[in-house]
Amino acid sequence: MKGKIGVLLIGILIVSKFWIGIYTHDEFGGRHLFMKHRPIWKTFFYSPIGMSDVQLSALTIEKQKEHILFKEFITDRGLSK
Repeated sequence: MKGKIGVLLIGILIVSKFWIGIYTHDEFGGRHLFMKHRPIWKTFFYSPIGMSDVQLSALTIEKQKEHILFKEFITDRGLSK
């Protein structure tokens, strides 16, 4: 019985890792929980640009990818308003 509960708990954790995310608001800085629109392993989202006037091309490749994911999962879904 304990083995089944353990497997169920691990399954729930893995599924929640794919479908539940946390983002840091790009203007006010608070952390918020949200449901992702597609499964992705990434859990924490933030905008390296924030509310500044920095262009995407001025960022490193890693930060560009981070901003693109933030835009897809947060901004385009109307969560960071």
